[in-house]
This record gives sequence, C-alpha cells and structure tokens, in this order.
Amino acid sequence: MAVAKGSAGLWTSPRRSRTVRGGSCGAALTAAGWQPGRLHAAQAERWADALSGHRSPHGHPHQLFPAAFEAWAELGAVTLRPTGPGVELAAGTVVIDPLLGRHWARTLGELGRALGTELCPLGAEGGGTALLAVDRQGRLYCVDHTGDWYLGHDVLTGLSTLLTGTRPHRLVPPDPD
Repeated sequence: MAVAKGSAGLWTSPRRSRTVRGGSCGAALTAAGWQPGRLHAAQAERWADALSGHRSPHGHPHQLFPAAFEAWAELGAVTLRPTGPGVELAAGTVVIDPLLGRHWARTLGELGRALGTELCPLGAEGGGTALLAVDRQGRLYCVDHTGDWYLGHDVLTGLSTLLTGTRPHRLVPPDPD
C-alpha cells in the first residue's frame, strides 16, 4: 500500500484515506519501526494461508477480505507501545499478528453476524487479554473478557483509541422491543 508523508506531520494512505496524526499513535508507529510506504505482502499472504487453512473444532472458518490483508501488509508484525498515560483508561500495548486470533473463528463469526458484517483477526492488546479484529470496511473492534468493543472507523483510529487510553464504545445488543 502506498503511503505518502503529508503536510503538517500527517501520514496519509491514498487507498484507504487513513491519516495518522503526529500524536500518540504516530509516535508509537514510528517507535515500532513503521515507516510510510511499508508493505509486507509476503508476510500477509503467509498469515492469510494459515488462517484460511484453520477451522474451529466445529468447522468454523475465518473470513478473509482485502481490508484485513491491507492492514496486515502495512502494520503486521509491529508491537505498538503507548507513548504516554491514558486519557480515560490505561493505554495499552498492541501487537499486530493475526495468528494471535487463530482460535477465535467461531467468536469472530458470531460477532460479525450480530454486527451485519464479517470480522478477521488483526492482533492482540493488553498482553493477549483482548483480541483485535477488523471488518470488511476496515473498522476496528476488540473482544475481551468484559465484552465487545468498537474502537474506530478505521484501523489507525482504532489503534489510537487503545494507545491513547480513550474509552471505546461498548457493543450491546439492541433492546428486543
């Protein structure tokens, strides 16, 4: 994915119109060795092969799609650490490695159906206590022992939510009324 350095310290991706502001997320990406224009398609293909060949014990497959592949290629194998304290919650470390969600096919399938989309693993947060997943539109979600969370309208916004300790939006089922 071509990523160009924009004005005023912003990184933008022309393909997905994503912007990383020079704050905590941008600093965490830079500290992790990420650079604009980074593309690890071969690694993303290996992850896609591993996930496509995996089934849950009851036969549930992972859903694979371009938004997940693009995020893996651009951000994969990166560990992001917060660069400061959290705004509302403790800021968390994030590892981009979709194989950390290998055994979550059923959970992601069920949550995706409830949301009217499909989800694919992206990585983990909090030392592996929470799974990160991306949907077909590139939105980022989190599943942990306390519930399901919407982190942002794109991957980088969602990562910023975690890295800055901003309170995410809790996903709750609609009232049956």
